[in-house]
Amino acid sequence: MFSPCLSASVVNYHVPCMVEALMFTGIVEEVGRVTHIEEQGENRRITITADHTPKELGTGNSVSVSGVCLTALDIKPGSFCADLAPETWVRTSFSRIHEGALVNLELPMKADGRFGGHIVQGHVDGVGKLISFERIADSENWWLEIELPDEVEKYTVYKGSISIEGISLTVAKLGKNRCTIAIIPHTVEMTNLHSLKAGDPVNLEADLIAKYVEKMMRSESAESSLTIEELVEQGF
Repeated sequence: MFSPCLSASVVNYHVPCMVEALMFTGIVEEVGRVTHIEEQGENRRITITADHTPKELGTGNSVSVSGVCLTALDIKPGSFCADLAPETWVRTSFSRIHEGALVNLELPMKADGRFGGHIVQGHVDGVGKLISFERIADSENWWLEIELPDEVEKYTVYKGSISIEGISLTVAKLGKNRCTIAIIPHTVEMTNLHSLKAGDPVNLEADLIAKYVEKMMRSESAESSLTIEELVEQGF
């Protein structure tokens, strides 16, 4: 059964892929490594090695790679490939990708699966910048500070959810175009966060619910702005 997926895409750029589900939860299952980047015409094909994820993939299946829904191709024991369109390369954190880079991997949520994080589509809303990632004084935990672009900042709220590099995280502090998140040791160990440095771009996906709320509020606002004369003209 074929369903559309924003594979190798950002915002409205998409190609079709064969999937069983179109939702992730932001719970990283494995960290893979980019071992090869090859230019193929205007696209780039990346090869990712991982111990477990390739075993669960079939050609055309969706997989979240650092928060971007991509289509798995050329699957082999211990590796798979994915094609990146120019827009994906430019408009995501893949712009900093290099051979040897670590990426977060997650398979789509199964219909009978446990919902561990929040609704993540793998559609990048914007690219942020890592400001700092520092150990909290007298603690095992870390502070992660991210600079947010306007298109993501407007959906970000205190104690709300946000996907960073495909990781479901909770906002602990919120400032002007910045958010800070407390990171526990397990998340540091099980994701690519420890491989990033200040200034690196990171993929961001805002909470889907916030987008729906904004749309409903716009609709209600538009309806309430109608005058009596306009309603009469429309036959009411």
